[in-house]
Amino acid sequence: MLLIYLGLAIFIIGGIGFLIAAFKNSILWGLGCLIFYPISIIFLILYWQEAKNPFFLQLIGVGVIFAGSMVMPPQ
Repeated sequence: MLLIYLGLAIFIIGGIGFLIAAFKNSILWGLGCLIFYPISIIFLILYWQEAKNPFFLQLIGVGVIFAGSMVMPPQ
């Protein structure tokens, strides 16, 4: 269970980093990514250099959550 919470924390930190990258670029990109999720994918594609590190951090978080759910005993 601790591994799942750790993965969730990593995922949230990556999401906050992604929003920071979007807001650094423009207030409109930041608000768009915050309100409407498909704009985040467009931002990721257009501004890969700024958004790749938070994106990979989110992927690591998802991987840790998945690994934590696989090692949990069935209830």
